[in-house]
Amino acid sequence: MATQKLILGLKQKAKGLRKDILSVIYNAQSGHPGGSLSAIDVLVGLYYYKLKIDPKNPLWNDRDRFILSKGHCSPAIYVVLADKGYFQKSELDGYRKIGRMLQGHPELNTPGIDFAGGALGQGICFALGIAFACRLDKKNCNVYAMIGDGESQEGAVWEASMAAAFHKIDNLVVILDKNQVQQTGKVKDVMDIGNAAMKWKAFGWNVIEINGHDMSQIIKALDKASKMKNKKPTIIISNTIKGKGVSFMELNHKFHGKAPNDEEYKKAIDEIENIDVKKFK
Repeated sequence: MATQKLILGLKQKAKGLRKDILSVIYNAQSGHPGGSLSAIDVLVGLYYYKLKIDPKNPLWNDRDRFILSKGHCSPAIYVVLADKGYFQKSELDGYRKIGRMLQGHPELNTPGIDFAGGALGQGICFALGIAFACRLDKKNCNVYAMIGDGESQEGAVWEASMAAAFHKIDNLVVILDKNQVQQTGKVKDVMDIGNAAMKWKAFGWNVIEINGHDMSQIIKALDKASKMKNKKPTIIISNTIKGKGVSFMELNHKFHGKAPNDEEYKKAIDEIENIDVKKFK
């Protein structure tokens, strides 16, 4: 069971990584801050609390796997992997630069990356295959995949969800980063995905719904999901705010793929530095 000290430490970690995300995107003058900021709290819960991994041995055969399907949010996973020691933090300076390791979407030559994300709708399909293979090989590991709500307009998401339930893949945990906004506007206006919890329940999944910025809820959900061995896959519906932590980026589709300018960057960093982590959720 997570202690209050642990929860506070994870919140502090997420606060610091928010600044790293903005710095990476600002220095490159390219990238996707909105979705990275909505996802970072759950990623912190995964990488600093739940996942069975070894940064010194990224290809450890019995590791848990994490699949970032919404690959445009690569800054979030990159700052986590660098902080965990998968590669030198100096690599972050080469984000989106030709000839450097950290490209706009994750690639398999990056230590800690198990899926070259970017083609939306494909990550859950890949995660399903990996989870199925781990079960066939009798490996004691879980496979986690993060998808987006705009991404959930893709038919492949629902094909995979149906297959996972049919084959009783209970070592698969999907996290829906339901941040309400996609590239061109609000999800409900572009193509509303409706009641996500009811849909996933209808497809035969365990459903856990949380505030994806409340670290206590995140930890409890991850613990519950990893124990649900009842012949059903599990989805954590993580209700989040795109651009969370930066007032002018929150729920603003313009920051789906827009780097901050000098003035915006300074204001964003100041706002994050002033976050009271005890009250943040």
